Amino acid sequence: MNKSELIDAIAQQSGLSKVDSKKALDATLDAISSEVKKGGKVVLVGFGTFSVSERSARKGINPRTKKAINIPAKKTAKFKPGSTLASL
Repeated sequence: MNKSELIDAIAQQSGLSKVDSKKALDATLDAISSEVKKGGKVVLVGFGTFSVSERSARKGINPRTKKAINIPAKKTAKFKPGSTLASL
């Protein structure tokens, strides 16, 4: 399912127009994104939790040259499914 199919499903199930469904979906995704970017987490009970995970610096190997490289530390978004979603 892509974004437009998700908008169609939201419109059908909620009774909203497609335009309003798109606005609602965009607002939801923006709210989740901005909270995670700030370092917070978003908990949707039963669905899952969006949070930030920190990866430490580590050594890796360039597959093309087989030369050792340093991979810097970074922050990445993480999703942990809730009980309802995980039991599929």
